[in-house]
Amino acid sequence: MTDLTLYHNPRCSKSRSALELLEARGLQPTVVRYLETPPSAADITALLSKLQLSARELLRTGEDDYKNLNLADASLSDEHIIAAMASHPKLIERPILIVGNKAVIGRPPERVLELLP
Repeated sequence: MTDLTLYHNPRCSKSRSALELLEARGLQPTVVRYLETPPSAADITALLSKLQLSARELLRTGEDDYKNLNLADASLSDEHIIAAMASHPKLIERPILIVGNKAVIGRPPERVLELLP
């Protein structure tokens, strides 16, 4: 099987559930604790391509950083939003499973199963 990578926050119940679903199927994804090792802007851009989402669709709008950085401003470019996520990784929606050249946000956690054969 193709390598699996899970962008994971162990403090998030949805993220923990997604990891448990994968492990229950005998799968051991590479776990990226993205709050400890934030992805670069280039990594986020590649991730968005795999997710087939805009930068705005990957934002966690309930975070204080979202409000403090005025990210609700619709005139902001994707590059600006991506830079904000790279600097403030709490803004990145989670969990995210990557399988090959595809990815999915695990909300609900069962969505990670969509990428499995």
